[in-house]
Amino acid sequence: MERNVLGHRAHNGFKARLVDAQESTLRSGNVTVAGRRTSIRLEPPMWQALREISAREGKTMHALVTEIERGRAQSSLTAAIRVFLLDYFRAAATEEGHRRAGHSPPAHLPV
Repeated sequence: MERNVLGHRAHNGFKARLVDAQESTLRSGNVTVAGRRTSIRLEPPMWQALREISAREGKTMHALVTEIERGRAQSSLTAAIRVFLLDYFRAAATEEGHRRAGHSPPAHLPV
């Protein structure tokens, strides 16, 4: 069974990525954090985002996760990774970035 990740057609004319419902389950993976191997469980889109950011920043996934580990407060490492991913892409989603990509202007919705 397929489901729409965003639940609707994106305003920029692109369809939201469809994923298999089974793909949304957690996947385990090993990373080395500060020289110590550890296992973490993330959703496949989170693993993909981690790989994309690592490549964009020119770092190994291990180095990136080590940085996330060093900067986390009291949350779990997987929670800290999810927050990092969200913050990274939110920071990249500026108005200028949207204009360059040809996206529609933002809808002004009540908060």
